[in-house]
Amino acid sequence: MGLNGTVGGGGSGARTGSGAVGGRRNGSAGSAGNASWNARSAGAGGWGGRAGVHETGQHLGPRASLLMSLAFALLLGALSALVMFPAAQHLRSLQDGERARATLHTAGACMTGQCKVTFEADGQTVVADLPVGSGGGKSSVGAAVDVRYQADDPRVVARTQDTGGGGAALLAWLTAGAAVFFLALSGAAAIFLARQRRT
Repeated sequence: MGLNGTVGGGGSGARTGSGAVGGRRNGSAGSAGNASWNARSAGAGGWGGRAGVHETGQHLGPRASLLMSLAFALLLGALSALVMFPAAQHLRSLQDGERARATLHTAGACMTGQCKVTFEADGQTVVADLPVGSGGGKSSVGAAVDVRYQADDPRVVARTQDTGGGGAALLAWLTAGAAVFFLALSGAAAIFLARQRRT
């Protein structure tokens, strides 16, 4: 009886121990399986998130291109129509003005109207600004300049070389062409967006 009880007790203990070990193994396997599934789920979510960001970037690209092209087209069109063309017309209006021999009083960016000339008109010394679109920006102070001015207002003056329109006329056409180019780009971006929405 004592031996059988011992053996039986040992066998029961062994079976109990095996059950405990098996339980721990099953628990570990289940935890590992859950972790693996969670990792795969997180990976799938990550890929989905990256795909969503990529898709959003693709949609924002043409829209940003459309807005930027429209902004450049409007800016260059305004510069051409409101600044350069009127400046060229002003220069042409002095083709029949009074002639004078002037000297460059203030040097600088003559194209933006930062140069001044001095000359004699009706016995008086006149210091006048050269208009926007004028050339001669590389000339130094004291350089001789042939000018034409309005008889009733000598301060309205332009270089004789610029009375055909000068650099203002060239810039007017260049900015107008650039405005048309960016307008065409914005039209292409709008067509691309419309096709994306249909698909």
